[in-house]
Amino acid sequence: MFSVQGLSHGYGNTPILDDICFALERGELCGLFGPNGSGKTTLFKCCLGFITPNRGQIRFKGRDMRKMSCREMARQVAYVPQHHTPPFPFKVEEMVLMGRTPHLNRFFLPGSNDKRLAGEAMDRTGISDLAALPYDILSGGQQQLVLIARAIAQETDLIFLDEPTSALDFKNQILLWKALKSVSAQGKTILACSHDPNHVAWFCNTTVVLGKGGIIATGDPARVFSQGLMDKIYRDTCQVMDDQDLKMILPSGLIPARHHPVPAG
Repeated sequence: MFSVQGLSHGYGNTPILDDICFALERGELCGLFGPNGSGKTTLFKCCLGFITPNRGQIRFKGRDMRKMSCREMARQVAYVPQHHTPPFPFKVEEMVLMGRTPHLNRFFLPGSNDKRLAGEAMDRTGISDLAALPYDILSGGQQQLVLIARAIAQETDLIFLDEPTSALDFKNQILLWKALKSVSAQGKTILACSHDPNHVAWFCNTTVVLGKGGIIATGDPARVFSQGLMDKIYRDTCQVMDDQDLKMILPSGLIPARHHPVPAG
């Protein structure tokens, strides 16, 4: 469905990404994980065509994404940034309905199916009760949910999410990850950048972990998030624990004596 092959990029004499290679299948929910400065945002920008990498290819359904037209890209790929400044106080339902724009006719008039898909997207993200409110008066977390609902309504096969839960409270974080898991189960491929290893471990079926300059691990989070990996990234700040087949990453010193950390590996 989507692949990155030999991608390298830097700014001036500072290398950021070096020989990045990974592939995602249809219906995978992938967590892009790594410490600050590891190149997650740069990778997103390269994938979305915002910047041209120094080397490498980004392919979607076998095609070079750089050769796709803007309209074709909008029909195939959705993107939710971490921050967004609205140019006009649109209502929430109007913002979500904008996700249907690439699929509209030349008169840009949404039909009943477009409105239905927008309504379903608002239901999935728990914002139906905000439909009539102006987008610009909402909290940052509520605005983020609106943007994610708009991406879902766009009905693309590939979705990029940059820190989708950074502004959300705990309840909405869980609600959102469950919604993303449901969307991916319908055959949509999702690449979500996250700084929370627990969210990746609990909800994603695959992960790409970036270190300084390159990929240091890929695959099933249950296997990837070992004590050895977390020590490599964060030194001695956290411990990895398996509790009844549920993997958790906790601050060092918080694991009860009856539990044992996952061995380094």
